[in-house]
Amino acid sequence: VGMRPVAELMFSDFTAVCLDQITNHAAKQRYMAGGATHCPLTIRVMVSGGIGGFGAQHSQSLEAWLLHTPGLKVVYPSNAADAKGLLLSSIFDEDPVVHLESMAMMFGGKQDVPTGDYRIPLGVAKVKREGTDISLISFGWQVHQCLAAAEELAKEGVNAEVIDLRSLMPIDYHRVIDSVKKTRRALVVHAATEFCGLGSEIAATLNEELYGTLKGPACRFGADYLPISFSKAIEAAQMPNTKSIVARVREVMKLG
Repeated sequence: VGMRPVAELMFSDFTAVCLDQITNHAAKQRYMAGGATHCPLTIRVMVSGGIGGFGAQHSQSLEAWLLHTPGLKVVYPSNAADAKGLLLSSIFDEDPVVHLESMAMMFGGKQDVPTGDYRIPLGVAKVKREGTDISLISFGWQVHQCLAAAEELAKEGVNAEVIDLRSLMPIDYHRVIDSVKKTRRALVVHAATEFCGLGSEIAATLNEELYGTLKGPACRFGADYLPISFSKAIEAAQMPNTKSIVARVREVMKLG
């Protein structure tokens, strides 16, 4: 009837409860109808992590589940202004979009946002910090961990570039590849479990596309393959953080 529904799931973990409707119905509607009908549905999903105290059933970053589904679009802003711009673009897109929203960012301070009809096109990444030695590619609240790590690395003479993907599907491979062509090293960082995470896919693509150009293999860095602990201290150790990202970059660059 021409309406554009916006649903909300309180936690990323709860996508499991309605995964059939999301992946087999919403994502496939346009294909199954031969393009005659669309499904302009937006699903806002809050993602915990980085805060502590929510435990194994409320702290998972499950974007990889969604990204494995043709027909779905997935965005993951790292700040309030991008959240508004991507949310409006999601609502007025003709296909279903999952808009992931970091709890760490929601409770991490305020930011001015553009007024009026402000939209950021889906599929456009952003360079958050220029660099020459390694590209740190991330999204959501982990972008801020990468930016902090880049500042620490600068003290050691390592100039890291930080890319905020913003949109995970469609993904802006052009901007990512251009960055890595320049730095010739790459590390993809995300809060989701490292095993079978988006970082593996991006790293594999970079290794295939830029073979012979890279100084070393593109790598990925994600959370430990464990249920997320209720303890804030343990959770912080399970996921990439400023200190561990710096250490991982040293490994990638073979620094002492």
